[in-house]
Amino acid sequence: MPTTIRVPTSLPTSRAPRKSDDGQFVSVALFAGIGLLISLVAVIFGEQGAWY
Repeated sequence: MPTTIRVPTSLPTSRAPRKSDDGQFVSVALFAGIGLLISLVAVIFGEQGAWY
């Protein structure tokens, strides 16, 4: 006996993050961006002693 799979024709109306999640995302992205910028500047200027 074959088994049928039903696929819903309509999707949930909203998959966007809530406004409360936006603040956390911005702070994490800003923190990571500043860290990457500092790392890039250190590599460009050849700072090797700062990593130890």
